Amino acid sequence: MSCSGHGRAFLDSVVVNGVPMCECNTCYSGPDCSVLLPDCPIDVYSGDPVFLEPYWRKHAASSAVLLSGWHRMTYEQTGKHHISLELEKCIRLLHDSVGNAVTKDRFIAFGTGATQLMNALVYALSPDAANNLSVPAARVVAAVPYYAVFKTQTEMFDFRANKWEGSASDWKNSSNKYDFIEFVTSPNNPDGLFQQSVLGGASVIYDLCYYWPHYSAILSPADEDVMLFSMSKMSGHASSRFGWALLKDEKIFRKVLYYVNQNVIGTSGDTHLRMLKIIKTILSGMRTKEDMFEFGYETMRERWKRFNELISSSEIFSLQKLAPHNCTYFKKAKDPSPAYGWLKCEMEEDRDCEDVLKRGGIISQGGINFGADRRYTRLSIMKTQDDFELLMKKMEAIISLK
Repeated sequence: MSCSGHGRAFLDSVVVNGVPMCECNTCYSGPDCSVLLPDCPIDVYSGDPVFLEPYWRKHAASSAVLLSGWHRMTYEQTGKHHISLELEKCIRLLHDSVGNAVTKDRFIAFGTGATQLMNALVYALSPDAANNLSVPAARVVAAVPYYAVFKTQTEMFDFRANKWEGSASDWKNSSNKYDFIEFVTSPNNPDGLFQQSVLGGASVIYDLCYYWPHYSAILSPADEDVMLFSMSKMSGHASSRFGWALLKDEKIFRKVLYYVNQNVIGTSGDTHLRMLKIIKTILSGMRTKEDMFEFGYETMRERWKRFNELISSSEIFSLQKLAPHNCTYFKKAKDPSPAYGWLKCEMEEDRDCEDVLKRGGIISQGGINFGADRRYTRLSIMKTQDDFELLMKKMEAIISLK
């Protein structure tokens, strides 16, 4: 079903008269999604990576998986710890082929998305408070602007062995850097800049979910003790909820496994099979005209170019400054292609940028969520093409009105 090109119908969509209903893109409605709703606010709050959907529509047959009713009904997978050995092998091959991370002598832990693994890693790096109540809690920090979930998860789980302590820069002069667990996101969410540890001596979790060729130049293989990745951002399959961590220390690996197994008894076997097929499809197309990374890069590069040119034509807004870098994957200089625009309101009276855009019909994520000033807000440019085109129109209207 075409859904007028502004939506899609799934097997599990609401069925009316035996036919699945179209699920429409933002601001589109009607039985076939052909009606554009006037004065509809465009939602660019979330990092939903639907920009890759056209690629997977084109490769629907080669990436499809049929699951029989008796497929892997047991808790166990082919390897120990609820981990598919074939999927682990393909993940290593993917990193080696892209050149974005060292996999040799690394353990791989699976999680229900990178989101689950974030707290699993904080737990694994925290002191053993259960056996020693006198041990002080680890201080969890990140450089501003940081991904909001680092803060909200740490505070929500409220584990005695760790606590959220905000900006890493506030603790640069601390006498003991080893009391800290530091999140480093590179390229950073929200601004797409390459980051390094601020504290140095701390236990560091490198969130590398955006270190793939469609978002960032690949400078060299990352070689950190703790590295985090997700299928959501790599292939766009956010609903499958699958992430993994590359770990150098076996003790940390086993603590992560313990956390995941106590939490959800491992990750879904159905998800393992689908992710295996997806990664094999990506591997077979690499450096050919069917390359998913090439498709994704060209899409995001063109969006960033248009969005950056629009914002640069105005004196009331500004964006993060991103420069081209030589990319080892594409073997050439790569123009910026970030997932987000980190927008700043420059006018004195516009002290809450999220609110400024909201009044113009754009739902964004304010800077305060990232530990930053309210003059900043994050806009996702990785959603559907409809979302991006409506974002451009509404930004043009705001700039024109201002």
